[in-house]
Amino acid sequence: MTDPATTPGSAAHQKIDTSVPHSARIWNYWLGGKDNYPVDEEAGDAYTAVFPGIVTIARSSRAFLRRNITYLVAEAGIRQFLDIGTGLPTADNTHEVAQRIAPETRIVYVDNDPMVLAHARALLYSTREGATSYVDADVLDPDRILAAAAETLDLTRPTALILSNILGHVADYDQARSIVTRLMDALPPGSYLSINDGSRGIDPVFEQAQDAYNDSGAAPYILRTVDQITAYFDGLELVDPGVVSVPLWRPDATGPAPEPIGEHGGLARKPA
Repeated sequence: MTDPATTPGSAAHQKIDTSVPHSARIWNYWLGGKDNYPVDEEAGDAYTAVFPGIVTIARSSRAFLRRNITYLVAEAGIRQFLDIGTGLPTADNTHEVAQRIAPETRIVYVDNDPMVLAHARALLYSTREGATSYVDADVLDPDRILAAAAETLDLTRPTALILSNILGHVADYDQARSIVTRLMDALPPGSYLSINDGSRGIDPVFEQAQDAYNDSGAAPYILRTVDQITAYFDGLELVDPGVVSVPLWRPDATGPAPEPIGEHGGLARKPA
């Protein structure tokens, strides 16, 4: 079992600027987490005053990821995960969902946010049979990510690549696509790609709120069309129902009928 005392934390914490709101901490606030500061709560509240539905988007994104992981472990037999753009620890982190079903699952988390690094110990608790590790790296450097991930994962075996609400932080769309291609090229047939991101074309109020946030000087997050999100999966075999608004992806049988929101995602398998 990973010893959390061996993970970095205090040095990273010194780099955290608590005077400026940060997207990862705001997202954590919308998810109901506590790893945020008053400045993040203020920014989060200002956003929800314009578009209250952002809380639904944040929580629907997390639920989509949980259903993806459950499918991958229970139905597809995946036992390795590379989760890039991890974000702050909250309920149902990738290793928690996966290892509840298959304790031997191995997970590598990747992020370059100093606050995520400071809290990485929460991501490193693993079952005795499995393993977790954390890589401090930028999504813009896929080669470094792959080299570091190979220290924990056997990248000759099928692996699930998770890119949840991270590609919107890559301003250039062609660059975002090339990152996905580079990462998937390094994984063997039978591997899977899971992506979900904020989308255009569903909710104009959401789009206006996000555009205003991007114009505020904060680190921008680019909403993309459904066609653009779908194109990330080119050359792969989409799992039914394909790329859809995240509440519509294999929804839980209980509860009210889901409705589409401005967040789309899908899951696809790399063919032989």
